[in-house]
Formats: sequence, C-alpha cells, structure tokens
Amino acid sequence: MNVVLWIIAGLLALVFLGAGLMKLTQPKERLAGSGMAWTEDFSAGVVKGIGALEVLGAIGLILPAALDIAPLLTPLAALGLAVVMAGAAVTHTRRKESPTIVVNLVLLLLAAVVAWGRFGPYAF
Repeated sequence: MNVVLWIIAGLLALVFLGAGLMKLTQPKERLAGSGMAWTEDFSAGVVKGIGALEVLGAIGLILPAALDIAPLLTPLAALGLAVVMAGAAVTHTRRKESPTIVVNLVLLLLAAVVAWGRFGPYAF
C-alpha cells in the first residue's frame, strides 16, 4: 500500500504542478481563451493564488516525505489539495461544466486517499 500511495502522490504532484505553473505563468485572459472559462469569474490575483496553492501542494506531496523533513506536511498537503478540488467542483457545478466536475472529483478522491493513508495506517 505504501507504493500505491507514493504512485498516487507522484501522479497528483505532476498534475497539480503543471496546472499550478500554468496558472502562475499565463495571464488570466490567455487561460480563459485556452478553455479555462471559469477564470472569468475570478480576479487575476485569485487565479494566481490558486496556482500557487497547487504548486505548493504538489511540492508538499513529495518533498517532506522524500527528505524525511516534517513528513506530516505530506498528508496536510493532500488534504489541502482535496479542499482546493472541492472548491473547483463547486465552481464548475455552478457553471454547469459537467465533464470538469468529474475530473475535480477524481482528483479530490485521490488526494483524500493519500491524506487518509498518510494520516492513518501508512504514516511515515
């Protein structure tokens, strides 16, 4: 199960690092034009903040446990990313963007599994 949790955490880290860096490096208008229409509902600062949370969460999923420095941060990062995905699901539900809601819920579930495993029976 430890290997499964590492694989899930690694995949989540890649997804959130990519998504977060995109939000941090591209202007809001470009994101909206590339399919992220939800950005129109938020200020540029909020979009950058979400990107920063995703990047920090991605780092938190891997580095604390891998370096054995404050490994408690790994399940906290997973929990934080689950909360971000819950907010994303609410936003996409309000906008009636059904396919995106499914992606949000899958990422939320995977982050919750990592949080459960690392807080519980498979803690470091």
